This record gives sequence, structure tokens and C-alpha cells, in this order.
Amino acid sequence: MSARLWDKGGATDAQMLRYTSRDDWQLDQRLLAYDLRATIAHVRGLARIGVLSEAERDALVRELEALAAQNEAGALRLTEDDEDGHSAIEAALVARIGDAGKKVHTGRSRNDQVLVAMRLYERDALDELAEHASAGARALLDLARREAETPMPGYTHLQRAVPSSVGYWAASFVEGLADAVDVVRATRALVDRCPLGGAAGFGVNLPLDRVGVARELGFAGVALNPLASQTSRGLIEAQILAAAWQVVAVCRRLAWDLSLFAMSELAFVRLPEAFTTGSSIMPQKRNPDVVELMRAACSVVQGALAEVQSIVALPSGYHRDLQLTKGPTMRGLDEALATSRLLPRLVAGLELDRERMARAITPECFATDRAVELAVQGVPFREAYRKVAAEIAALPAGDAAASLRARVSLGAPGNLALDDLARRLEGQQAR
Repeated sequence: MSARLWDKGGATDAQMLRYTSRDDWQLDQRLLAYDLRATIAHVRGLARIGVLSEAERDALVRELEALAAQNEAGALRLTEDDEDGHSAIEAALVARIGDAGKKVHTGRSRNDQVLVAMRLYERDALDELAEHASAGARALLDLARREAETPMPGYTHLQRAVPSSVGYWAASFVEGLADAVDVVRATRALVDRCPLGGAAGFGVNLPLDRVGVARELGFAGVALNPLASQTSRGLIEAQILAAAWQVVAVCRRLAWDLSLFAMSELAFVRLPEAFTTGSSIMPQKRNPDVVELMRAACSVVQGALAEVQSIVALPSGYHRDLQLTKGPTMRGLDEALATSRLLPRLVAGLELDRERMARAITPECFATDRAVELAVQGVPFREAYRKVAAEIAALPAGDAAASLRARVSLGAPGNLALDDLARRLEGQQAR
């Protein structure tokens, strides 16, 4: 059993310890690699200001790197008795090298220790989320290029509206995901400041090399005010989950469309067989489970966001409430990552029924085109609108391809600006 970092030798209550520790030790298993990495940087920083000797530094770094390798191999497992990863690391160092291990916490609190581990984890998770969302956008861009002129009905209020195209529909998700990636990248910039060295939120009476430690950990800069660092916990997590929600909200809209388009009544698309399941009683069924769970994923992320937002209604300084932001943050990010990871394969595997989509573009879909034609001929648009409305039942079938080509305003079906979208995605990749 690890000695708890706050234990001063007093009596402990097992029920209280279980209540305060909760699942923190399990969550810290996921943060252990980051905690070890930050501890190595902290040790080197302490040596630079003379708090640790070179021999102590070398011994600590050697053992921390050994623990990191053990953790990577899956052999360093936390238990409920460890309370958290911080206690487990220090206990392991003391067991291996004695008194030098007791010096590792100098100038540091569990507060800034968990903050830096979370920031490192969050930075990686946001990078991965941006990568998956971009990959989904590129898959949709490929679909838009292949099917740029494939007609399909456009809908508003779930009613047939005007002729549209598969390329136009797909391009809408390309741009939506590009917007989401911008939000994720902007949020990553908030995370990219190192809080280590802020201790419990009020700094320490040591000339810590905070800049050097931040640089070693790959941060863009230092989170300067320790009190601001502490009060950022939960607030930044809420922003992270809001960015994740932006990604899965676009995925939800796509999933909704696909679940409708795959209905036998429409049958515009056939989902990849690997992304469907069967019924336990109805032999004919192919259930769109993946797209349905993609819809639900947005609610999971939104629930995690609401949970974090409700926890952070606190005054300045650290409060134990903030421990409970760790779980929903990880849960929300996990859901967003799992959802976005599947997106490229889903899009690439779609099968289109072009004939059914073309047949679904019925004469009334050309009413707006007819009204615009009359306006171009000099009829005031409102009069043209009313004239066409009175003649809907008599409208002849139109030419969907011609309708698409005629809409040449920037971004419209006849001028999709896919190269512009491609350049935007390439610019996001280059960052």
C-alpha cells in the first residue's frame, strides 16, 4: 500500500478513504505515463536550481524512466490502496532509491501535478480528435468530388424542397467538420500552457525553472498565475468538451441523414454491412446500429459537458469538487474519439442508389427554379412566387442536372468550391 502524500500519521477511516478516492486511481492509470513524464521534467528542473544533486537527479530519472517502461509494458498497475498515481510514483521511488525518492515532491503539489498530467493527456486527445475529424472531412470531400453531379432531393422541414446533389450534401459536412477542427485547434491552444510549478495555487519559495520544464514537456508557454491555473481546472475541461461536442454534433447530423436515407421508404443509400447488425427475431433486418449510436454519442458528450459545468461553480482556489471533473472529461473525449474514428470508414463504405434519388426529385421540386426564371424575365419576384404557387399541380418535370448547373453562386451545387475546401483541410493538416 502506498503512503498517501497527505498522511501525517493520524488515524484513517476506510469508508472515508473509499469515498474520497472513488475511481481516481483507475483514472490515474490512464494518466500515469503523463505523470511520470512530468515528474522527470520536474526532477531535472529541481537539479538546475540546486535542490537536487546530479547524482540524485540521475538516480531519480533512471528509476522514473524504468517505471515509464514498466507502465508502457502494462506491468505497472495501480490499486485502490494507491489512492492516486502521484502517491504510487513517490512510493515506488522511495522503495527503489530511498531518501532521494522523498525529495521528488519538492516545490510541487498534487494540485499542479494532476493539472499538468491532465493538460498533457488533453493535448494528445485534442490532437487525435482533430486528426480523426479531418480524416472524416477528407473522406466526405472524396465523396463530394465523385458524386458532384449526382442529383438527389434537397430537404427542408423533412419535405422535398429543391433539386440537390450528393456532392453538395457531402460538402456541407466537409465544411462543418472543418469548422469543428478549428474549434478543437483553438481549444488546444488553451491547453498548451504548463501549470507545473504553481504548486497548491500560490507558488513556492523556490526559483523553479518553470520555463525550462514547460519547454521540456513541449508546451508553448507557461500558465503564469498559479491561482488562475487552479481555477482553470474544470473551465478548460468544459471548453474541451464543448469542442468535442462540436465534432460529434456534425457527426450526429450526418448519422441522422444516413439513418433516414437508408430507410426502405427512401433507400437512397445502403450502409456498409460491417456497420449494421441483425435482429434476434426478424431474419430480414439490417439495423443501422452504428449511425444510431453516433447520434447518441453527442448526448454523452453533452452530458459530460453539463456535469463539468455544474461542478465548477466554485470560489477561487482548489476544492476537492474539482477531482470529479476528471471522469466526465475522459468519458466525453473517449466518446468523441470513438465516434470520429469510425467516420472515414463509414463514408467510404456507403453505396448509393442514384436512380432512386433521381426519381425522388418530383415536379414540385422545380417550383423555385421556375419562380427565379420568371424574375429574370422581369416579373417581380413576389408576383412570380405567387404565380408559381398557384400552378404547382401543373408544373412539368424538370431537368435536375440543368437545375444543379444553373445554381452557380459560390458554394451552391453548380459551384461547389471543393478546391477551396480542400485547401482549408490541407492548411489544418499543416499546423
